[in-house]
Amino acid sequence: MYNRQLQGQVQYLEHTSAVLKGNPLGDPYRRRFPVYLPPGYETDGTRFPVIYALAGFTGSGLNMPNYSVWEETVPEQLDDLIVSGECPPAILVMPDCFTRLGGSQYRNSPLTGRYKDYLIDELIPFIDGELRTLPDGLHRGVTGKSSGGYGAITLGMRHQDLFSAVACHSGDAYFQYCYLRDFPKAADAINKAGGVEAFLKQFDEAPVKGPHIMVLNVIAMAAAYAPDDASEIALPFRLPSGELEPEVWSRWLELDPVNMAERYAGNLRALKLLYIDAGEKDEFALHLGARVLVERLKLLEIPHRYEEHSGGHFGINYRYKVSLKLLANALVPD
Repeated sequence: MYNRQLQGQVQYLEHTSAVLKGNPLGDPYRRRFPVYLPPGYETDGTRFPVIYALAGFTGSGLNMPNYSVWEETVPEQLDDLIVSGECPPAILVMPDCFTRLGGSQYRNSPLTGRYKDYLIDELIPFIDGELRTLPDGLHRGVTGKSSGGYGAITLGMRHQDLFSAVACHSGDAYFQYCYLRDFPKAADAINKAGGVEAFLKQFDEAPVKGPHIMVLNVIAMAAAYAPDDASEIALPFRLPSGELEPEVWSRWLELDPVNMAERYAGNLRALKLLYIDAGEKDEFALHLGARVLVERLKLLEIPHRYEEHSGGHFGINYRYKVSLKLLANALVPD
């Protein structure tokens, strides 16, 4: 059993976002989120590297400090690494980017809101103004799992000036495997409900959400990957037949990290650290997606570190202990 006393501390900050105000889903634009402050933060006046930890689909940074009887929380993992001397002290920021659809993929979308801008243009300057950070990209990293892993690696691709170290745990990649196989079941469920809005209404009213999450995930990805001028959710398949919609599906594939790697190869090569892992039994075939991505990185001669572990997609929060150690050591001032 864990729940030991932290040597550092978790505090909660609140931030009022301008870019999320009026978002299409009506989600809150004032967000409360946890930050972990390392031992010594209150006493020695030092500035610290910062790691942003991005939650997966249906999750939020608010979940990361939650007590668990069988495993360390994410702040406990970093605290233990610092106290044991395995990594230098660092601040950990756990943003709340949850949406009514379960997540944002940490992207800007006219259908969900400007969550990339929220993180990049608002939250980073807010954190650097509120906390004693080392306020530059050389000392800032990002990690995440599942959709959070997708967010981490794509933000690292696009914003190497803001993040110099990136870790991706079981991130969405090679969409042909991780998404495509869910389309037939999603098409059936949406047809049965009477359309996307009808399904979302039924989801909101359902007392048990679990059986419907797969369909919600497809709808959420369609919203997140929508083009800038989209006015409504366009599914990657036609209803009622379920036939693939090539134009929409091609848009998704453009945003697959496997296909983005070449476009952002220069930024990726400039990273201090690019770490990727996946469980060899991943239920969404993301171990295969990771392997395809790694082969692409090798072809492009992009330095990286890749590991596979014996788990699947769930119950692998303990893997944060691997990435947090690597990130904190990569971000330490020279």
